[in-house]
Amino acid sequence: MQVQVRYFAAAKAATGVAEEVRAIGDGHTIGALLDELGEDPRAVFARCSFILNEVSTTDRDIVLRDGDHLDVLPPFAGG
Repeated sequence: MQVQVRYFAAAKAATGVAEEVRAIGDGHTIGALLDELGEDPRAVFARCSFILNEVSTTDRDIVLRDGDHLDVLPPFAGG
């Protein structure tokens, strides 16, 4: 199974890529996928929200499915 993942702003800087396709297993959650990326980006991911298949969420326990599209969004500031 595969998931398309896009990283924005600080999440992109932490991972070093803007977009990737990740292989996942059955029952894989958003949190598990982020944990696989290692210790360095974990501080950034702790504050992120997500858009999963065009629906906003902060729930890291959502189970991913084959073909899902996940956007990883760190907090944005501005005015």
